[in-house]
Amino acid sequence: MKSKEIANGIVRATAILVGVVLLLYFFYKIQAILAYISIAAVVALIARPIIKFLKKRLKFRNSIAVVTTMFLFVLIMIGFIRMLFPLIEKQSENLSLLNSDKFQADIQHTFNNLNDYFNTRNINIFEQLKSLDIASQLNKLPDLVNSLVGAFGSIAIGLLSVLFISFFFMKDSKLFDRALLTISPKGSEFKVKRSFDKIKDLLSRYFIGLIFQISILFIIYTIVLSIFGVENAIVIAILCATLNLIPYIGPLVGGFLMVFLTMTSNLSLDFQTQILPKTSYVLIGYLIAQLIDNFVSQPIIFSKSVKSHPLEIFLSILIFGSLFGILGMVVAVPTYTAIKVILKEFLSDNKIVQSLTKQL
Repeated sequence: MKSKEIANGIVRATAILVGVVLLLYFFYKIQAILAYISIAAVVALIARPIIKFLKKRLKFRNSIAVVTTMFLFVLIMIGFIRMLFPLIEKQSENLSLLNSDKFQADIQHTFNNLNDYFNTRNINIFEQLKSLDIASQLNKLPDLVNSLVGAFGSIAIGLLSVLFISFFFMKDSKLFDRALLTISPKGSEFKVKRSFDKIKDLLSRYFIGLIFQISILFIIYTIVLSIFGVENAIVIAILCATLNLIPYIGPLVGGFLMVFLTMTSNLSLDFQTQILPKTSYVLIGYLIAQLIDNFVSQPIIFSKSVKSHPLEIFLSILIFGSLFGILGMVVAVPTYTAIKVILKEFLSDNKIVQSLTKQL
């Protein structure tokens, strides 16, 4: 009898393990769909205060408030995409590989200036370039074009999917509530509902706080780029500010992008006397904006929105980044906030939990 119970236990444990593995594999196969749902949930959380305002202040019906909010989001998205066209067109002109005399002269002029600049510092960059196999890289251009076309199709499908899912999340705000209550253990429904309502409120404030953070950076970037006469300053500022949504890595990529676009917008100018000084000033302005963001904007916005100490946020981003990479850094603050709310609701007697959640 005892051996039979052991055998049954082994079979049960094996079945549970297989079930968990299959479930994880299933999630892995539908990771794109899970990403769409997650993005749609974020959009719905950002839209939540707008829908509430339209319903309470302007007395809109729920469906009309949702449609109005979706229309506003679509307009913003279309406006952003249209703003990219001049920048893409300008950079395409600057970086195109057409066999035009003017383009070749500009490139040769820039290369000569670069060579003179580095030669004064005993660095021969053209010797390094000779070792590169450019021809073999050009053979990969067709594959690159196919990849870009496929990526564009995937982005279009993803965008439509996110908009569709977001609409229903906005229209039926209790959709998640009902799903959670369905799978909640009996007797804990009230705590689950209260936790979820608190999480929605905090995350709505957090994502709106991110919009304010990006807006502040956008204003500073636009001022810096406009002062030094960089073309398409507004579009470049939007791109670089948006990259700050990725903690730590985003600002580095944004800084490189701003420097690159500043330099390529002035290819016909002298490198040492015009391109390099202008790029340096823009980079200094970018670093000042980052200092303002790191030591002023972020601490105030995060502490007010998710009610967490800046050190908590810093450590949570580092931990999630170490565990899950860049994606972990992006979702660190929302995940940590949700964990804190759940711990406060279900483990409120624990001293450590009380210390971490005393501001909630």
